Amino acid sequence: MKRERLMLVILVVVVPLMFAASLSYFGPPALAYLGQDSPTMTPKIFAPGVISQKDVSEFGSVFNQEGTELFYGVDLQGRSEIRYTYLKNGEWTKPVALLSDSLVSYNDPFLSPDEDRLYFISNYSGEDQPPKSDYDMLYIKRGKKHWETKVYNVGPNINTDRDEYYMSFDERGTVYFSSNFNASVHREHDFDIYASSVVDGDFQPSILLDEAINTDAYEADVFVAPDASYILFCGIRDNGYGQGDLYISFKDEHDNWTKAVNMGDDINTGFQELCPFVTKDGQYLFFTRNQDIYWVDADIIEKIRARLGRSLIIQNKS
Repeated sequence: MKRERLMLVILVVVVPLMFAASLSYFGPPALAYLGQDSPTMTPKIFAPGVISQKDVSEFGSVFNQEGTELFYGVDLQGRSEIRYTYLKNGEWTKPVALLSDSLVSYNDPFLSPDEDRLYFISNYSGEDQPPKSDYDMLYIKRGKKHWETKVYNVGPNINTDRDEYYMSFDERGTVYFSSNFNASVHREHDFDIYASSVVDGDFQPSILLDEAINTDAYEADVFVAPDASYILFCGIRDNGYGQGDLYISFKDEHDNWTKAVNMGDDINTGFQELCPFVTKDGQYLFFTRNQDIYWVDADIIEKIRARLGRSLIIQNKS
């Protein structure tokens, strides 16, 4: 008999999929991104009372290309779930749990470049199995009408017997993620950032990014621009503003990562800033701060690039 406590919740009736007729269609401007007023260069809470709720910890948000589907994580007193809302018939649906369980955690959602897969991390070990002691990168597939219920593991070229966290993809399908695989036994919070390319649909052995990105401290929650011209990540370093800050690195003219720099007090505070995500239209930077989801005009990235005085190529706004 299947154990109900490990039941994977995929709401195939209540949560139908929203398919766009054209990738160039961003929906009515007033309704994309939950119809919220666009942010300025000063970060503000996203959709207060709807997504960012009082006394609830939200994190790890990701939109589809049109800005008409939103996936995000919610912490529930020791476990986490992934919630989903989308634009339907001119209205946004009430956020509901897409991946949830009484013991297993699901978080850090991210869509594949073609948006046919939803990736996430979890301690899920299999149907009717107890939770794992570590977190792996997994995914589900988009069906014709609903998200399918079968959970897939991305395989041993990425997943280890330690923790893999928060991933993002460039337009070629290369995945960037963090892991504490190389951390010593007594320094399990020392995560580093890795990349794994895709050949014939399979992830290749992961490569540790160099010292321009990684240190002997904490680097995780990495977002890579679609053209791989810059990456954002959360770092915990001595020169930080608080519990953890967002850092950025640009590619130079030789296609090498430049030394990552703190994004400064335009973004970072005494709290921890984490879970960065830039929308595919290049308009907005989302991140998590103090248990809420924030967003800011993505021109903040251009401002930092100009401040650094580097003539680097970064993703232009559409």
